This record gives sequence, structure tokens and C-alpha cells, in this order.
Amino acid sequence: MQQLQAILGRISQYAVWIGGAALLGAAILVTIEVFLRKFTPYTIGGADEISGYAFAASTTWAYSYCLLNRANVRIDAFYNFLPRPVRAVLDVVGTILLLIYMSVLTESALGVFLESWANNSTSVTTLQTPLWIPQLLWLMGLVLFMLTLIFVALYSLMTLLRGDLAGVQRITGVRSIDEEVKDETHGMGIKAHAGEV
Repeated sequence: MQQLQAILGRISQYAVWIGGAALLGAAILVTIEVFLRKFTPYTIGGADEISGYAFAASTTWAYSYCLLNRANVRIDAFYNFLPRPVRAVLDVVGTILLLIYMSVLTESALGVFLESWANNSTSVTTLQTPLWIPQLLWLMGLVLFMLTLIFVALYSLMTLLRGDLAGVQRITGVRSIDEEVKDETHGMGIKAHAGEV
């Protein structure tokens, strides 16, 4: 299971890099568009539309990375006061509930993509972008997230059933302050000791 987690981790890392590059490209395109409009009578046209597509797709491509690195936002005001076994159960239940929600969302996204493909739908803009193209990129991110979610849900459930509460924490639990500090100071030559933060 750890080997599969490492493979998914590498794939999600590449997906984040591609999504980040798309966002950077969109930002450069919008910047050029702003300067052209300000200082010349010319315009590229469609920069806002393209950047919207890039943002939507790159967001979904980052979901898997966030899940595997436990970087997703959680409301954990009471979580840290609960006993470790309860937290482990809540982590697994939360992952399963997220899987159920994302399966509904991904099925809907697939339906939207297939409808756009069948009808050859285009955007109502000057670009007249075939909508299936950005929708396919969006859907690919959702599918990658679904596969990662299925893996994390099964892995964390198996780990919980073995009674490995620390393992559940490493797979899908809320990151500790020490883990956060370690990641934030990585490469800075700073060594944080447990309990100092």
C-alpha cells in the first residue's frame, strides 16, 4: 500500500506542477492583456476566458496532492481535544463521506462533459471554445482525485481495523503543529524539536 501511495504521490505532484504552470501562463496572459489595453489600441481577447478555464482545471488537479499531503482545510476546534481512537474513526468517516460527495460531483461532471461532447457545445464568447476541452481537463482532475480518495479511504480503513491509530493519523489525520513547522522550514536549515512550538 505504501508503494501505491508513493506512485499516487508522484502523479499528484506532476499534476500540481502542470496546474501551477497553467495558472502561471494564465497570469502572464492576463498581464499582457492589461498592458496592451492600457498602452495600445490592441487586445489579445479571451484572456479572461482562458484564465477561468485554467483556474477551474488546475484547482481539481491539485485536490489529490492536498489529500495525500493532508493539506486540506478542516474545522478542528474540538478535534484535538478528542481521544486518539475517536479522532482516528472521525478521520476515516470523514474520508468516506468526502468520497461519497466527490462520486456524486464527478458523475455530474462526466454528464456535463458527455453532453457538451455530444452537442458540440461552444462558449458564447468570441473564442467560441469547444466546451468539452476545458471540461475534459476539469474532469481529469476530478477522476484523479476520486482514484486517490478511494485509495486513501481503503488504506485508512484497513489501518484503523488493524488498530494502528498512528498510521491513520499519518494517512488521513489532521497534521500536527510539528509537521506544519517542519514543512514550512524545510530547506532553511532550521531544526524544530517536538513540543517547542
